[in-house]
Amino acid sequence: MTEFLNNLLFIFQRISWLSVFDILLVTLIFFGLLYSLRDTQAMALLRGMILIIVGIILLTSLVELPAFSWLAQNSLPALILAIPVIFAPEIRRTLERLGRAGTVWQITAKPANTAIEQTIRAVVSAAARLSARQHGALIIMQRLDNLDEYIRSGVQLNAQVTPELLLQIFYPNTPLHDGGVIIAGAQNAAAACVMPLSASGILNRTPERQMGLRHRAALGTSEASDAVTVVVSEETGAISIAHAGRMLRRLDPERLENILIAFFRPQDEAHKLGWFERFFRRRKNK
Repeated sequence: MTEFLNNLLFIFQRISWLSVFDILLVTLIFFGLLYSLRDTQAMALLRGMILIIVGIILLTSLVELPAFSWLAQNSLPALILAIPVIFAPEIRRTLERLGRAGTVWQITAKPANTAIEQTIRAVVSAAARLSARQHGALIIMQRLDNLDEYIRSGVQLNAQVTPELLLQIFYPNTPLHDGGVIIAGAQNAAAACVMPLSASGILNRTPERQMGLRHRAALGTSEASDAVTVVVSEETGAISIAHAGRMLRRLDPERLENILIAFFRPQDEAHKLGWFERFFRRRKNK
């Protein structure tokens, strides 16, 4: 016991502030990596790779296997080169999130502010009425990232956003009810847009695994851009909102309106709010 305490004291005596910073920096990098990969299919791949590496280390250290040790040592560089290929989508998504870090919707002119408030009220009213009728809907509200690629995949409208227009678009079996509606500014830019599906496994671990393509497209859009996506379930009529790869579900119209206003209000009024995680944490704590 005395020898252990002496060794521990020796280690602490050699630690400097630079060493502490070095350790914290490495810890932060690993934490950020694991945090960005959480709830994704890449986490299963990462666990598999860790198990393989641990197994190889145990075999080469506990048992004398010269041929296997040679193979493991020469395969390590190839494994390192394969990591960017395996985790390419997650790396790209993480870099996109870093590029968008700290950005908020900025509106300076009062007319634009009034227009976006009217748009939000129209979206909330339409979502509430669609929910009551159990008509599925997917409404994407553009923020800083350009969505022209997805707008071109649908039918361009360039119309004023009204509850009646959204109700008509998402009425079952109409030509435009499949796909998403993209709202850019205060204009309904296009309908029947093809949106990207989520590559994460979040929806697979939810109690309601019957969620269909609308929820996957809502989550996928939030992973590929900083847009705010409102989705109405055709099965239950539940209203959800997705942003930054996260989804809040079972929202009432009042809470939906409060979240959208917080996302799209001017920066000086929002006090730099707008991070979806704040709503997520607040809802979890309730």
